[in-house]
Amino acid sequence: QLVAYEVKRMHTEEGNKQKILRHIKELAEKLYKNENPYPAVTMHKVQKPTEGCHLRLHQKPFPRLDEGTVQWIIDQATAKLQTAPPAVKAEKKCMVPSGPPIAAIMERNGNALANSARRLEVVRNCISYVFENKMLEAKKLFPAVLRAMKGRAARHCLTQELNLHVQQNRAVLDHQQFDFIIRMMNCCLQDCTAMDEHGIAAALLPLVTAFCRKLSPGITQFAYSCVQEHV
Repeated sequence: QLVAYEVKRMHTEEGNKQKILRHIKELAEKLYKNENPYPAVTMHKVQKPTEGCHLRLHQKPFPRLDEGTVQWIIDQATAKLQTAPPAVKAEKKCMVPSGPPIAAIMERNGNALANSARRLEVVRNCISYVFENKMLEAKKLFPAVLRAMKGRAARHCLTQELNLHVQQNRAVLDHQQFDFIIRMMNCCLQDCTAMDEHGIAAALLPLVTAFCRKLSPGITQFAYSCVQEHV
């Protein structure tokens, strides 16, 4: 019933946070009442007497109970139990519409995975173009790469691809290549979260000490000098 009746309402409430919160509270109350149809009965606990309490001085004697009063209380409780409604809630049979087809849900998930794969492919292609000195092609893909850095998978892909080029002894770059790599690293670190501190940021540490460019004979600038503002 939740899937059948509430999907359209969710679509109409998109963008209105107050309606969404009110709707969530209503659903929570319905779910709670469904799981707890009858309010819990409070039970009064009688404390167990401590050891040796009967040996204390000035112990008040237990009052004598009236047999008629006790029997009247028992009869009243028995009558209430006999007239009480059954504890099991009667089930109401009803026809529930099918709701949105499962194929549509699977299609949305498939589209999301396809979009993620395309973003990773764009990151790989852009890095390849940079190291192959195809700067015009790299410039075309560069804005899409910067947008893709908001996803953790793309940031992880960047560190893997750069690490492969370091292993291939391609860490010494010209000025244009160095600028592209630094901008990608800065964007990657800028979009990192606290969860990436020991993952993405740690993976970039050896890379920023490997990539460099020659400024003049005997003077080399390493990438870590350009990403130091990220704490």
